[in-house]
Amino acid sequence: MALVPPDAVGRATIVARQSGVIAGLPAAAVAVAEMNATQSLVCHVSDGQAVEPGTPVATLSGSVLAILTAERTVLNLLGRMSGIASLAARYVAAVSGTKARIYDTRKTTAGWRRLEKYAVRQGGACNHRLGLYDAILIKDNHLAFGAEAGGAASYSPGKAVRQARQFLAETFAGDPRADMIVEVEVDSLEQLRQVLIERPDIVLLDNMPPEMLKAGVKLRDELAAEVQLEASGGVNLATVRSIAETGVDRISVGALTHSAVVLDLGLDWQKAAGDVG
Repeated sequence: MALVPPDAVGRATIVARQSGVIAGLPAAAVAVAEMNATQSLVCHVSDGQAVEPGTPVATLSGSVLAILTAERTVLNLLGRMSGIASLAARYVAAVSGTKARIYDTRKTTAGWRRLEKYAVRQGGACNHRLGLYDAILIKDNHLAFGAEAGGAASYSPGKAVRQARQFLAETFAGDPRADMIVEVEVDSLEQLRQVLIERPDIVLLDNMPPEMLKAGVKLRDELAAEVQLEASGGVNLATVRSIAETGVDRISVGALTHSAVVLDLGLDWQKAAGDVG
């Protein structure tokens, strides 16, 4: 306000400073619309599109005060979401040619869950459950809750699957939620063998090395071929290919959202007749 006349108008372009995958343009448009009714955002690429350094991503035009006020919010949205999409795309490319699909986790930034999971999809990866309400995932802490934790009982993975299915049937009788996905985490092949009898939808194989994962896939194929196997833990860009080649169906990667680096984007003024340069 100290430097810019209130009636000044101009045009500025959001430019990629590095290569990556763009995500968040609809969110940026909402932020722009909230700032000023006469301000507009014109997109030159689409979400999910790969860009190189120097690629124009979108152009902001209208009130210079509004553009400068919205600048950081717009760049934060685009940078964060594009960083996630770019990292997701790298993981997807790393497992190309295998049957494995890359999934995110619930390790998202508070308040950004839907935005970050949307960005994962724009990078070509898949979403795990959106929240606790979306599927049942029985993890180690659920199984370990016993007398030592002040609980009434501890559970085997198989018993936990049976109880979860009973809960769904009783709680959601006549409701589609009664058929909600049930997934259970195991950390040994013996647990896997026991739980496959219960036919959960998905079994999460936690922190298993590739050779153990291969053995788990073989066991699944013999006992319950319809059950999907998900590998988790110790997954990074250096290990994901070897994990995918074991034959698992899914690989969940918390790093997609908790370790993605913001994609470098900048705002450059355009010089044109009648514009502020």
